[in-house]
Amino acid sequence: SSDLETMVTMIQMILLAIAFIYMIMVAQFQSLLSPFIVMFTIPLAFTGGFLGLLITGQELSIVAMLGFLVLCGVVVNNGIVFIDYANQLKEQGYATREAIIETGRTRLRPILMTALTTILAMTTMALGIGTGSDMMQGMAIVTIGGLTYSTVLTLFVVPIMIEVTSRRKDRKKAKAEPAHE
Repeated sequence: SSDLETMVTMIQMILLAIAFIYMIMVAQFQSLLSPFIVMFTIPLAFTGGFLGLLITGQELSIVAMLGFLVLCGVVVNNGIVFIDYANQLKEQGYATREAIIETGRTRLRPILMTALTTILAMTTMALGIGTGSDMMQGMAIVTIGGLTYSTVLTLFVVPIMIEVTSRRKDRKKAKAEPAHE
């Protein structure tokens, strides 16, 4: 029952972390929509983390749950970098699609580099190399799996979400403005 209580506490911590991350992004972006788009990267990361555990045959442990907590903070970075730059370009007069394409072109390298450095840094721990590293192996596997999966999918999902949400905004603006005759 102690393990169950600890697991429940970890889930509560993860949910609290997600709420804090969202609130911080709302304050930064001064919008509810952009942070919402970034939050779509978290389920992608969790899926990747679970896939990492499944592929390596590791079980969901308290240490692996720490990996999910780490993922909450790490994976949103890619989405933030992407959305922030796309929003800057839109403010400069770029159309939504052109802003997305230019952001993909200019931010792909930094996004991949930051993800790869974290993934490579966790590799020795994930492989269980070194004294005591097998104890933290679950966390490293979850982090690597989640970051790999979410980085690849973020490069598709975030641009699509930006496109979809901007179309809705454009439709609302068109309805709000009277037709000029």
